[in-house]
Amino acid sequence: MSQHARIGVAAFAAACATAVLIPTQAHAAEYSSALKVLGAQYDAPGRDSNSCSSGNTRAEYLTIRNYSASATVNLKGYVVKDATGNRFRFTANHYLQPGDYVKLRGGHGTDSDKNNVVYRDNCNFLWNNDRDTIYLYKPSGSRADVHAYTKRGSDADGNGYIRFHR
Repeated sequence: MSQHARIGVAAFAAACATAVLIPTQAHAAEYSSALKVLGAQYDAPGRDSNSCSSGNTRAEYLTIRNYSASATVNLKGYVVKDATGNRFRFTANHYLQPGDYVKLRGGHGTDSDKNNVVYRDNCNFLWNNDRDTIYLYKPSGSRADVHAYTKRGSDADGNGYIRFHR
């Protein structure tokens, strides 16, 4: 093998090693929390109406999942925000077992561990129908997860629901 070929092979090997290391490092930083946003129904079916008695804000929801293999996580103190600063704080104990999820719904209702649901007790829509950024913060204030979506870019079937993690 010529010297030029050896240099080319070495450069290729170094580039491959770098390409393998960079996503691994970014992935590790992204998963510093067991809780992640699984998906969002950001465009509630039907005509948007935030009327508490007849609106469809309950059909807008965010699904948060506990990706830990062994730890139960209490949602109390976690905060969900959007890009403009609209926020919801989990003020009551709500325990997610490993692999479990919760749907954070708009509107009023009865929170239930059994039914995996927490209501925001607010009839205003939280997520924009065309694009938004969803932030999940730990009780300590550090970021647990963040996801941005666009209706056109992230929602190929146009149903208003995007799934982030599997």
